[in-house]
Amino acid sequence: MVTLADSLKENQRKAFYERHRSIAVAMALVVFLLPFVGLYVTGLFGAVVGFLLSIAAYFLTPYVVSILREGYRER
Repeated sequence: MVTLADSLKENQRKAFYERHRSIAVAMALVVFLLPFVGLYVTGLFGAVVGFLLSIAAYFLTPYVVSILREGYRER
């Protein structure tokens, strides 16, 4: 299981994205497209918020996926 602190470490994050290529591709799309969506929807403020959310998603995805997998294993 990946902890929140582990998801913030570069080597853990890199290993996660190397093991999960489809998630890595999806995150690349999110990181690059979300600021443009924010810009389109609300202007410059939306672009800044979109950028911050995409960066947070990039760092937190390994942790969230780990939590979701643990939940499915318990069932």
